[in-house]
Amino acid sequence: MFHEHIFSILIVSSSAKFNMLTPTLFPIAEYWPVDTVPDAASARKKMMDRVYDIVVINSPLPDESGTRLATDICTGSSSCVMLLVGKDSYEEVNEKVADYGVVIVTRPVTVSVISQNLKILGAARQRIKQIESRQKSVEQKIDELKVLNKAKWLLIGYMKMTESEAQHYIEKTAMDTRLSKTDVANNIIRTYQDYH
Repeated sequence: MFHEHIFSILIVSSSAKFNMLTPTLFPIAEYWPVDTVPDAASARKKMMDRVYDIVVINSPLPDESGTRLATDICTGSSSCVMLLVGKDSYEEVNEKVADYGVVIVTRPVTVSVISQNLKILGAARQRIKQIESRQKSVEQKIDELKVLNKAKWLLIGYMKMTESEAQHYIEKTAMDTRLSKTDVANNIIRTYQDYH
């Protein structure tokens, strides 16, 4: 079956039994790569190298309970987190992590329950990616406007153009040279900064 999105997964688990289920829980057609580490320290190190779409934490971990790792990931990255906990600790853990958006699943757990929650996390991660993409686009447009405005003010100051003449000059130069307006503006900035 074809899936539109493939999500990267980091599994943080020291349980050999749980880790053996990895191929069943995370089919390659939907999840790639699937990396596994045994403890929170290794997870933090791994996450310095890349951003994972989904992090699955099978608590407790040898070096901490897993709740701190879950909240740190949610506050420090755009990864979505699933935290597996024992039934008896659900209420206590829920109080600590619910406000961060961590999805808590209690053990014992079935493959279908994990799969359902992974689908929810995947959808959430896809929405986050779309928001990040829109935000990046807006930031790029703001940066471009700053460059264009700086170039216009240099033309106004050095070439005694009006603002509309400076705007027209940048647009015409971009058309004539087949460069973007931002490239033309950067060239103007470089030219006049040499005069300082």
